[in-house]
Amino acid sequence: MTSGYVCTSCGAACAADTHEPKCRCGGLFELDFTPPAWDPARIDRSEWSIFRYRDFMAVDGDIWRSVTMGEGMTPVIEMDGRNGVLLKMDYAMPTLSFKDRGAATLVSHMLAIGVRTCVQDSSGNAGNSVAAYAARAGIACEIYVPEGTSPKKITMIESHGAKVHVVPGTRDHCADVCRAQVAERGAYYANHVYNPYFYEGMKAYVYETFEQLGRIPANIVIPVGNGTLFIGAVKALEHLHASGAIERFPNIIALQSEKCDPLYRAREAGLEDPARVTPAPTMAEGIAIGVPMRGREILDMMKRHDIRVVHAPEDRILEARALLARRGIYCEHTTAANYAAWGRYCELYGPTPDTLITMCGAGIKSDH
Repeated sequence: MTSGYVCTSCGAACAADTHEPKCRCGGLFELDFTPPAWDPARIDRSEWSIFRYRDFMAVDGDIWRSVTMGEGMTPVIEMDGRNGVLLKMDYAMPTLSFKDRGAATLVSHMLAIGVRTCVQDSSGNAGNSVAAYAARAGIACEIYVPEGTSPKKITMIESHGAKVHVVPGTRDHCADVCRAQVAERGAYYANHVYNPYFYEGMKAYVYETFEQLGRIPANIVIPVGNGTLFIGAVKALEHLHASGAIERFPNIIALQSEKCDPLYRAREAGLEDPARVTPAPTMAEGIAIGVPMRGREILDMMKRHDIRVVHAPEDRILEARALLARRGIYCEHTTAANYAAWGRYCELYGPTPDTLITMCGAGIKSDH
């Protein structure tokens, strides 16, 4: 093992080969891992996947070689050449979603520690990614999804041989049902929020951008539901900044659905924990998380870097999706919310030249 776990609540240490989803005290695990200083010479330029940056990620030896499907290395393109907006095309992945970054590192770790069966809860994209990589690794998989999940996402998950359980109620209730099964059956919880190995893969989003552009854009738009991309990106940016590779930390524009916004409300009220909300139906299903399990960690990062959170206006999501499609970019509703939220941010705080927006999921996944 490359590192161990440390509990984010009580500070207890734990071996990373544990099959327990969290600490005995109930706290979530963090990796006890400090990457070496950023050095472009340590990039493995012969590897065309996120694992070209493995020197800066907690990775279990070379077992990733039997799991990777070439995820990552997605293009960065201009939106229209006039407004200074760059789009990172992260739906150009094996399962058409940015979650492949984290699934590749998580499933590689699972294979390294002998996991044979896993369960996970997801609004769709993470479940599909884990199901695909688990299939590649020969690990049996069950995915719990909330009612209202895109039928096409469910079809994709099932195509990989995973069993899908559709749970009535909210996304948060779906997670509760899945975790109850973890406790009852002792199955490995391949969860993208609980397991810190998932975030190691998400860090590559920033490393790639830095390698591709030779810089980090001044503004970076990041959706936040459970915060997997947000946490991974902040960790990588902190690493680059601490290494002296970038002179200043970029302005991160975090966004939430106006129908489900516990972190937005917490920032507005200056709270250390997510606000209590009652989620309402939203087209941005991928970020409709009423109880983000790493909410305190996310809010601490937001406070540390003075990060604002804005709403993605619900009535502008379809308009944003159509606008992007007319530029040749067919994305899912939650991804269109990123562009809608950027527009809202500019209305509130002024224009943001040199902005990077992630295109998280392909449009064919949310035609419903």
